[in-house]
Amino acid sequence: MDNPSAGILLIADPFLKDPNFKRTVVFLCEHQEQGSFGFVLNKNYEYTLDELVSGADDLKISVYFGGPVQMDTIHFLHLYPDKIPGGYEITNGVFWGGDFEIAIELIRAGEVDINKIRFFIGYSGWGSGQLDDELKEKSWLTAPATRKLVFHKQADEIWKDALRHLGGDYEALINYPTDPTLN
Repeated sequence: MDNPSAGILLIADPFLKDPNFKRTVVFLCEHQEQGSFGFVLNKNYEYTLDELVSGADDLKISVYFGGPVQMDTIHFLHLYPDKIPGGYEITNGVFWGGDFEIAIELIRAGEVDINKIRFFIGYSGWGSGQLDDELKEKSWLTAPATRKLVFHKQADEIWKDALRHLGGDYEALINYPTDPTLN
């Protein structure tokens, strides 16, 4: 996939050293000439939603580390365009954002499946040409996103499952040591 676009997964090369992105999978939400952004799917954040959002005291819901940019913002992905107004479809029924208050009300009312909405603190961002350069350097593998990977029930398995999704020789990367010099 030479031209990344919204709705693809950026799968970190096993040897990528950047601590923010080591063995991560990023769901790319936008890729334009002026820049790109997405969310790391497989890094749990140390706090839950009730600890981060005032008025959400009753919602002990996992929050994921979306990336190192704007760590004072909460974002969410969901599968509820008919219930949560204002979201943007990124790919195949997966929506980013929308009315946060309505999303919270729907969770409280049990009207949305908590496995079909995911919260992130911060996001991953790239300036103009930066992501293209990283792709040329082979820092990332790319694959079309699937709902199953975006809303995976086990965050620590997403990187491995994304490589399995690519198939072939990529599956062998799952077992590569984090630092091959230690082998």
